[in-house]
Amino acid sequence: MQPAIALNWRADVLAQQLAPLLPGIGVQVQAQLGSTNTRLLELARAAAPGACPPQLLVAEHQTAGRGRMGRGWVSEAGTSLTFSLLLPLAPASWSGLSLAVGCALADALEVALEDTPEPAATPPRLALKWPNDLWLLDGPGRGRKLGGILIETVAAGAQRLAVVGVGLNVQPQPQADGSSLSHGLASISELDSRCTAPAALAAVARPLVLALQRFEAEGFAPFHAAFARRDLLAGQALATSGAEPALQGRGEGVDHDGALLLRSADGTLHRISSGEVSVRLQTPAATPC
Repeated sequence: MQPAIALNWRADVLAQQLAPLLPGIGVQVQAQLGSTNTRLLELARAAAPGACPPQLLVAEHQTAGRGRMGRGWVSEAGTSLTFSLLLPLAPASWSGLSLAVGCALADALEVALEDTPEPAATPPRLALKWPNDLWLLDGPGRGRKLGGILIETVAAGAQRLAVVGVGLNVQPQPQADGSSLSHGLASISELDSRCTAPAALAAVARPLVLALQRFEAEGFAPFHAAFARRDLLAGQALATSGAEPALQGRGEGVDHDGALLLRSADGTLHRISSGEVSVRLQTPAATPC
């Protein structure tokens, strides 16, 4: 058994920083938990309508984390940051929300870890793979997965509560045997070897809340250009699976609602918005993602 790692999360300070944006927010850190998303969904469903204040829940060691399409996401204390944010959200459309969250996370990490005051002024190190992954770039269309986003919602009376789950690799991660991630995994330590999981959370928490509130008010439109700048799939040869029919073509960015645009060899432009579609980059040795 690995020795316990002492991490100073400063949960009270983080709660004070977020309270002006989300009054009454609670910040809690658990040493071990199955899934932060699952726990907050259970909390939301059990609460009386209108009686569930915002919550930010961190798991130092997450044993049954869930990614998109049922994929697992397990984290170890000190090497990963896994947290979920529960808050009421009422956007006119939910389309593009995971892309907006990805933009907020990538911008915040680059500013905090690379000391870049204006992320848009320099070529990005962090890319976004539609619809919910953060990658560390090794070159155009090439990189490794740094983190993922899982957004789930639940009705609570007249409200709808959103649970925004985030998993980030802070230190190098072992890759499980049989994993489909043949492109490999990246870690925040490659941007800043001194970064800790609590420091990464402190860097992204407030920008994440601000982005969610802006999305609620304005939708995906104000995030479109930011996503385009980090779009891993734009201009790349792609293939889809998980929906009929499977498609092959070249990525042409995303539309105003955050749907992926793929142009097939016959010139047809396909709009892909289903959360059940998996998209992989086509390389000479086709690497599934």
